[in-house]
Amino acid sequence: MMQTSKKSDAVSFSGAAAPDFAAVREAFVRNFSEGEELGAAFCVVADGAVQADLVGGHKDRQKKTPWTDDTIACVYSSGKAVTALLIARAVSRGELAYDDPVARYWPEFGAAGKEEITIAQALSHQAGLCGFPDEINPAEWLDWRAITDRLAAMAPLWKPGTQSGYHPQTVGFIAGELLRRATGNSVGEILASDFSAQSVFCGIKDGAIAARAAYMPKPPKAPDLGELNEATRIAFLKPWSSPAKVSREDWMAAELPASNMHATARALAEFVYPFANDGADLTGATVLSGEAIEGALSERIFGPDLVLPFRLSWAAGMMRNINGHFGPSETAYGHAGFGGSCVVFDPAHGVAIAYVMNKMSPYLVGDPRSVRLIEAVYACI
Repeated sequence: MMQTSKKSDAVSFSGAAAPDFAAVREAFVRNFSEGEELGAAFCVVADGAVQADLVGGHKDRQKKTPWTDDTIACVYSSGKAVTALLIARAVSRGELAYDDPVARYWPEFGAAGKEEITIAQALSHQAGLCGFPDEINPAEWLDWRAITDRLAAMAPLWKPGTQSGYHPQTVGFIAGELLRRATGNSVGEILASDFSAQSVFCGIKDGAIAARAAYMPKPPKAPDLGELNEATRIAFLKPWSSPAKVSREDWMAAELPASNMHATARALAEFVYPFANDGADLTGATVLSGEAIEGALSERIFGPDLVLPFRLSWAAGMMRNINGHFGPSETAYGHAGFGGSCVVFDPAHGVAIAYVMNKMSPYLVGDPRSVRLIEAVYACI
């Protein structure tokens, strides 16, 4: 029988955890009791069922509106896990192939020495397109055609295939344009048409859905990017490295698959669960083929990242858990989002995990709040 959460120190909790996952609920409440949260949600899917689905705190700074099952939060780069699964799904259907050049589906992309960049290389941040070295209007990020045209014409910033260099914004446009060319639909359209039962959104134009979004206060300080180089500056620190000088409504309405997806924790965990469950979702339907899973999760490059201050092992869209950023299991894969959110799945243990919140921290990856929760999950399984 699932155990329902209660109140702790005037913070409201709801949701439930199976008896075997009581320690997860305790860790979730502890994050609040230690003052580390404003509002948050955490979900664990394992053994073909939701084992923990917890929400707590508030969705607003004034602490007047409780965080509920229906509350969505911007998950920033954790949304890259969603695009990774959508690409794997297209591979399963024969619409894309990891080892094909991107230019096979997007001919214009082959300009300026990019003709041999494969889909797997692009998804593992090896394309040399981590951002734009020359100034652009930062509002242009909301114009899909303008950004994809720039990427198609651009020369790589380093020799593709030789190193990874995290592409915080551009990898979402590359993956999204591949999906659009192969399927005829954008990321947001695919989510709306094929995954409408799940609360994962990219490009929110409906006011009722937008009203479900939690307020996201900025972190208390900027993330530590380590020793800076030009690739890091281009990816993160130029005035045009990300959208700016736009309204929140316009930003939410645009499709930025790598950085502005909104979701509940439960929806994210359920969404990536096929990666951990031999390709099947919670209904038992086959979403991914074994071949696509192997292609998605194979290591594509390992070593010091040019943009992030870590040694990383990249699969096709996800990080392999070599640094303990996603808990104690070396067989896990994950992705973190700006401010602290994360998505984790582990095929060896058959588990998928998601954490979303609105009290943002400066951690690039491995936020202590999520690590505590993930470690509690592994203690239970």
